[in-house]
Amino acid sequence: MRSAPSVRPVAVRQERPDEAAGARPGAPAPRVGGIDLARGLAVLGMFGAHMGLADDLSWDPATWSEVVNGRSSILFAVLAGVSMALLSGRTRPPDGDQLVQARVRILVRAAWLFAIGGLLELLDTFVAVILPVYAVLFVLAVPFLRWSPPRLLTLAGALAVVAPPVDLLVGQLATEQGAADRPFTDLLFTGVYPAVLWWAFVLVGLAVGRLDLGAARVRAALVPGGATLAALGYAGGWLSTELLADGRPSTGVDVGFPQLGEWDAAWLSGAAAHGGTTFEVLGSTGVALAVIGLCLVLADRLPRLTYPLAAVGALALSVYSAHLVALWWLDPGFPAGAGLWLRFCTAALLVASLWRLLLGRGALERLLTWSSGRAAGTGPATARDAVGPPEAPERAP
Repeated sequence: MRSAPSVRPVAVRQERPDEAAGARPGAPAPRVGGIDLARGLAVLGMFGAHMGLADDLSWDPATWSEVVNGRSSILFAVLAGVSMALLSGRTRPPDGDQLVQARVRILVRAAWLFAIGGLLELLDTFVAVILPVYAVLFVLAVPFLRWSPPRLLTLAGALAVVAPPVDLLVGQLATEQGAADRPFTDLLFTGVYPAVLWWAFVLVGLAVGRLDLGAARVRAALVPGGATLAALGYAGGWLSTELLADGRPSTGVDVGFPQLGEWDAAWLSGAAAHGGTTFEVLGSTGVALAVIGLCLVLADRLPRLTYPLAAVGALALSVYSAHLVALWWLDPGFPAGAGLWLRFCTAALLVASLWRLLLGRGALERLLTWSSGRAAGTGPATARDAVGPPEAPERAP
């Protein structure tokens, strides 16, 4: 690993995320264990959303597992932005040749995500595959790699307010023209994960990734800040349903788009999962930030205990793709519910842990790292992950 002159070798001591910021974009840098941990939670949460753990979230504890619906995929999208920051200089936005290399690496990864997502969609499972939208979000965020965190957060906030009514209007127009199901429209506006709205999540993640994730003050700000934002979003969602929708929040794509020319403020009320409202964006983003802050602390304090879940996060693309193949193989008629979810989670934790201990990067992760590095001219990445067994101090997660 080649690093900036001020950085001592990883074999001597583990670098903090901010210390690795000066490394050239093609060089493998030490992983941030808390980000892997949060990504692992997002993946297992999406497992639960796909396997129908609950119907509607309420005060009834029996429905609390429904918290994974929507929020897991939004956490995944926020972490996509964090990953972009980690790929492009961490706390130091790239410039010159490094900026070009970072953009090439991100765009090549986006192309692979789009292709892999397309192949998974050919399986024709009941799951709305997030990877093609994930790829589009990478592309949409590339022009903002040099923006500061305040500017990124300001743009994300503006999108949170403007994108929901724009998405609704375009959805009405597309439905009227019979174009709602066309690929371009579906990816950007009418699908389960409308990129015009989810763009805000990636920008928030990019802003978070530009911070010093090893600093106590950053972690201390993420948890209460995220909790406060979540409280504002969900409180606003509840209040808006009471005032505008007689207690019935918007359910977004679950019920389709209204006819062109009709308008009701109630359509933008509530904070239900996949409702596509400003309140959902605020609330779910807050949850994501709080989870990331907690995971950064837990990964440092309990590295061995959290290693299996962090391994799932480090192999997120491979694990996510494998679970869709498994669902395709089981479908139709598999016994959905908590039992199946627990079996999938157990298998993912065991297999990912063993793979990471023995082989390092996942198969698809190797493909993306190698091809993007070659395309950017930064040289082949090391075959093994920068994070190894928890008992090795110089390679701790």
